[in-house]
Amino acid sequence: MSTRTEGKSTSEARARLLDTATRIFYAEGIHSVGVDRIIAEAQVTRATLYRHFKGKDELILAYLQQADRGIRGQVDAVRAQGLPPAETVRAVGRSIAEGIRSPGFRGCAFLNAAAEYPDPAHPVHQAVLAHRQWFLETATQLMDDAGCSPAEVTGRHFVMLRDGAMAAGCLFDPALICATFLDGVEGILRTGA
Repeated sequence: MSTRTEGKSTSEARARLLDTATRIFYAEGIHSVGVDRIIAEAQVTRATLYRHFKGKDELILAYLQQADRGIRGQVDAVRAQGLPPAETVRAVGRSIAEGIRSPGFRGCAFLNAAAEYPDPAHPVHQAVLAHRQWFLETATQLMDDAGCSPAEVTGRHFVMLRDGAMAAGCLFDPALICATFLDGVEGILRTGA
């Protein structure tokens, strides 16, 4: 087997592990899923898991990093459209609403992880805090760009609305929750501008 083939095989196995862990962690919770199940469903050996991840915590961190990249990508894609600032805020809100209405939605992966890892010193909790800080800073910048003042307050309001919608969206009618969330975004834009 060539090195290129080995590298391809290695990255495919890592991707299978991460995809499997992501699917199960998000659907069922992190603590409820053991590495044996991930190995079995990813159809790899235990040695393969440990070749790519030092342990379950490192796999969890990779899962959260992948979720973080996905959310950043969504925001970057909206920003790349070159919309007026208030429309950018609305488009980010619509992107969040689309996620809430998607099949299998179970809330925010980061809030779910924080609930399972409440120790502020744990690396998983630290990864959640880092993502949340980025999201707050991004929301604040979006609000500042849209002329909402004070941007720090309106950014926090946007994050809190999003968090509430993410929590309620998996408990109640997602369409109603999304409509309420988007109405809240409009309210922020009206009162903050």
